[in-house]
Amino acid sequence: MHMEAGSSPPLPAVPKEARLPTTGLEKWHGFIRSQDPAALQDLLHPDVVFESPVVHTPQRGRDIAFKYLTTATKVLGGPGFRYVGEWTSDHGAVLEFTNDIDGITINGVDIITFDADNRITHFKVMVRPLKAINLLHRLMGEQLAKL
Repeated sequence: MHMEAGSSPPLPAVPKEARLPTTGLEKWHGFIRSQDPAALQDLLHPDVVFESPVVHTPQRGRDIAFKYLTTATKVLGGPGFRYVGEWTSDHGAVLEFTNDIDGITINGVDIITFDADNRITHFKVMVRPLKAINLLHRLMGEQLAKL
């Protein structure tokens, strides 16, 4: 390898997994992998709005959004959970997910909006088919009752 005087060899590329997360979406994926409640708490804007397919009204504020998101990751985030599609913009992402629970295939999307500080300001979950929504409603209710 020929190098000019005073130059240094190129640095090896750092694998994406080894870098510290810099975007809100990277931090979200980090939370999904780690299930670390502190990481989620830091990621949520104090005035975040959470919309669930099983709750009639939008839930406002970090505490209630944290409660629903941690419960949802317990219910949905088992070994079969995976994101199968990702569409991003400068301020958000749509993440399609799937999992099989109790013989029912759950298919849905997380629609996430981030602010300039990479905090989640809006999180909407949409799920299909109807029997998956009914199953999630029951399982979420059971988990929330334990809190």
